[in-house]
Amino acid sequence: MTSMAVVPQKMRRERRMFSSSDDTAMMKQIQATHAPDGREFSVKPLLHIVEDIFLRATPALGMTSIVQQQGAHQAQLDELEEKALQNGFHETIEMLSYNINKISCEMSCKCSGGGDAHATTLAIFNLVSNYSWDEKVVLALAGFAVNYGEFWLVAQLYLTNPLAKAVALLKQLPDIIERADNLKPKFEALTSLIKAMMDVAKCIVEFKELPSQYITPDTPEMLTATAHIPTAVYWTIRSIVACASQIMGLIGMGHEYIASTTEAWELSSLAHKVNNIHSHLMKQLTLCFQHIDEKRHIEAFQTLVSLFEAFHIDNMKILKALIYAKDDQLPLFDGSTKKRVRLLFCSFSPFYSDYIAASLDVLRRRSVLLLISDLEISHEELSMLQQMYTEAREQPGRPESQYEVVWLPVVDRSSPWNETKQKQFEDFQRMMPWYSVYHPSLLDVAVIRYIKEVWHFSKSPLLVVLDPQGRVVNPNAIHMMWIWGSLAFPFTSLREEALWKEETWKIELLADSIDPMILSWIDQGKYICLYGGEDIEWIRKFTVTAKEVASKAAITLEMLYVGKSNPREKVRKNNSIITTEKLSHVLPDLTLIWFFWVRLESMWHSKVQHKRTVETDVIMLEIMTMLIFDGSNQGWAVISRGPADMAKAKGETILKSFVDFEIWKDGVQEKGFLPALIDYLHELHSPFHCDRLILPGATGSIPEKVVCAECGRPMEKFIMYRCCTD
Repeated sequence: MTSMAVVPQKMRRERRMFSSSDDTAMMKQIQATHAPDGREFSVKPLLHIVEDIFLRATPALGMTSIVQQQGAHQAQLDELEEKALQNGFHETIEMLSYNINKISCEMSCKCSGGGDAHATTLAIFNLVSNYSWDEKVVLALAGFAVNYGEFWLVAQLYLTNPLAKAVALLKQLPDIIERADNLKPKFEALTSLIKAMMDVAKCIVEFKELPSQYITPDTPEMLTATAHIPTAVYWTIRSIVACASQIMGLIGMGHEYIASTTEAWELSSLAHKVNNIHSHLMKQLTLCFQHIDEKRHIEAFQTLVSLFEAFHIDNMKILKALIYAKDDQLPLFDGSTKKRVRLLFCSFSPFYSDYIAASLDVLRRRSVLLLISDLEISHEELSMLQQMYTEAREQPGRPESQYEVVWLPVVDRSSPWNETKQKQFEDFQRMMPWYSVYHPSLLDVAVIRYIKEVWHFSKSPLLVVLDPQGRVVNPNAIHMMWIWGSLAFPFTSLREEALWKEETWKIELLADSIDPMILSWIDQGKYICLYGGEDIEWIRKFTVTAKEVASKAAITLEMLYVGKSNPREKVRKNNSIITTEKLSHVLPDLTLIWFFWVRLESMWHSKVQHKRTVETDVIMLEIMTMLIFDGSNQGWAVISRGPADMAKAKGETILKSFVDFEIWKDGVQEKGFLPALIDYLHELHSPFHCDRLILPGATGSIPEKVVCAECGRPMEKFIMYRCCTD
């Protein structure tokens, strides 16, 4: 009866303590005991042993449940045991065993008679006064773990071990275990509180182990945490005392012991408070980790900047810094073999990093094109790059074949990586015949930042060119690749300038090799007409009229439909109609139509990068005219023969010139077909016009000023987003 009377008084006392809003006086007492002498020890091994004890001693009454519980935790227990035996633990425990036993005895004595919890807690703080806050809480847990472990060791073994049975009889544990069902709420509350205490202890230890080179005690995040850690240690040790009291209360009570809901409430209330403390500390710890990550990323970014500014005898330092700086796994996937690049040896050795370097050796002192994209790279882009790369490999001895490509996939890490993204990534990786980073996660955050801030990657793919020493010789050679393919090797700005000096505006530059027929037509001296647009009625009228004019003028005219940039279903249907009605030739693959227009856009961006304008560069003027044609809502046509001038006009104008052939046909005899057509188009030209220039702005630099290709006045500047899915 006496013990039952004590419990309500204790409960009221605890309620007053929990409801108190001002712990200042109590914490002053605790702070007064804090006098660390500067000696420190590694708390992690000791904490691992404590956790091992708690896991193995988790209340599981009855042999069957004990075996099940131990089997479920065995892997975790083995890992903890291994950790505990490492890092000089035996030396540490020799130094601490005396204090741990003193704490254990203090709990055994003062928690057996239902004494004042705060006074007992204060006594333990006096025992650990010379230690830091993280050491205090771990030592207190260790002292409790001794008592807790001994109690459950006897409880678990008393059925099978005679010595344990004799000890259990003296402690009257069999009677307690037989009434395990009545004690279940109490043991569940006890287990929950122990877990909460361990969580707080681990969190406090993590604060102590934060790297001082990235976060200092005066950092705001650390200042806040440091201010709360003494309170967290107090309530953890206070909870340890409560747990010890519950365990001590079971010993010797035998059949007289009656489980009280009040005791379970006390443990649950403490668990709630300690869990709240843990949540608050974890928030601060997360802020500290964020601060550390930011510092590390800044440091890694600056290291990368410095690395690119330094001189290197080869490109290996740069490539390892970009692709994967660590030595713990193979970073590249070989697109030709569809396998990860192998190490020379499978086992670990002191020369492991050399083997990793050997895996990257295929790139050593080679020109390397870094293909940088997200997972939205278009199949058209990938298809054309594949074709160019494969063609370059057909004659490996040529100078323009001496480069390698590596894909660096830059993905949005703010959204979770899922199976859909993984499949999308793997599909692209399998399609690529070159090297690629084995997984996007291997790219460091600092590398991604460098790619975005220094190389200005946003959305459209980049081809960053590194020379054999790892120097960036072109921050984006994608335009050169589209215009000249591998002939642009080594893809430097000087090479780009030299290639432009060799070019003039003619059908070969405009159409390149999008269809072998064009080169054949040029060789045969035929007139070639490229035309585009989406209006099928205009296409019918134009092609029929053009054929009639060609017949009357006695010229051989070949016509090729090149559609519209970003070709969609309308262009596909037009291709089908043109083929069925035999109106002209078509490019059967929409990828070729896409490529025709992306080459023109690339020419424009290339010229802009070299500071060319329509006022000073004839090719720039012609490129812009073609892009304006594409931006209009009507058809257009360009007619050429060999290196001579091109006749070009928008749809209605070129159609009218052919309808009016009788008016200018006499000029054909005097000047030739093209000069006569060009002169008549000049007569039809009107100063009134409305031209639109639509360019994908993310593919290159956009100049502040663009003048109209027709009148030379500055054009208005707009930002345009378009989504067309017809």
